[in-house]
Amino acid sequence: MNKYTGFLLSYLKYGDNDAVLHCYTKETGYQSFFIKGLYSAKNKKKAFLSPMNELSFTVLEGKQQSELLRVTKLEMVETRDCFYDIKYNTIAFFTSEFLNQILRNESNNSALYKEIINLKTNLNQSYYLSHYFFMIKMLVILGIAPLTSQGKYLNLEKGIFEEEKSNATTDEETAYLWKEILKTENFINFRADNVMKKKLLDSILIYFRYHFPDFRSPKSLEIINQIFE
Repeated sequence: MNKYTGFLLSYLKYGDNDAVLHCYTKETGYQSFFIKGLYSAKNKKKAFLSPMNELSFTVLEGKQQSELLRVTKLEMVETRDCFYDIKYNTIAFFTSEFLNQILRNESNNSALYKEIINLKTNLNQSYYLSHYFFMIKMLVILGIAPLTSQGKYLNLEKGIFEEEKSNATTDEETAYLWKEILKTENFINFRADNVMKKKLLDSILIYFRYHFPDFRSPKSLEIINQIFE
């Protein structure tokens, strides 16, 4: 028996009652688990299946390395009081979709795991702009963040700030927000109107499409844009 702790990124029903959970774990990074009977009528733990929940898994190791880890015990690491917070749940769903793409090949990384914990803490405190900072911090941790300089425009394709504007660059205001996020640890005083927030998020997703293989905008992008209009 081994134990794992991880954030739920996605899941799917397998057969009538079983489930496969995809998580980012503290111990091994991206990991998939098989849980038998999770969808049975008497199993109340299917209520744990909420994106970005931090879960504890006790598993029976497979005989072969390629086998899914079979869960014998599933528990919640945390409890929260914001199950009915629409903004929280929208950001959690969007972020889980985002992380399920970019972390699929990632091994354990304490800095990355800590950043996810920070995001959850900030959302629990109703800092609903924290996902912008989180996504850019992911670029820093993964080593693909843009190089800072005196340039007024961010070239999303090249990953550098430039003095001249081109088709691949952001406007000055969006580039300024990128620079502020890259250099600060405190985003609480961050302010932007809805137009700027949408431009910033769009620029982050475009940057990932340029620099992260096979990245696609999360399907919940339209929902998060509607919620924050």
